[in-house]
Amino acid sequence: MPRSPRSVDVPGLAHNAPIPVAARVGPLLCSSAIAGKDPSTGQLPADSGIQVRLAFANMQRVLATAGASPADVAKLSVTLSDDSAREAVNAEWLALFPDPADRPARHVVVHALQHGLALQLEFIALIQKEG
Repeated sequence: MPRSPRSVDVPGLAHNAPIPVAARVGPLLCSSAIAGKDPSTGQLPADSGIQVRLAFANMQRVLATAGASPADVAKLSVTLSDDSAREAVNAEWLALFPDPADRPARHVVVHALQHGLALQLEFIALIQKEG
């Protein structure tokens, strides 16, 4: 029986390295680092708040491309280059996961990032439906 491709690529979100944006094995979906780049231009805004908004939108695009939704996310890891972006992250988090009884686990690390990145998101999801 042929196996479905595990690599998930999303137009406008490709990495410079030869790695996919995410990988799916059965119902398990794991992302690579998702940045706050504008997918239509490939540019990284200087404003960290805009990067946060774009990163969460990009994460949703990855999920949708793989046949998943935010409800399938089990864990979200956030790496911030500066803790000042945490408020913007929390605003996007609450918008995406408004029910306190129905949120994924989350881990935030503050660590230097390359290329002017304000943040990177990585998620683990378990897809409940076939897609």
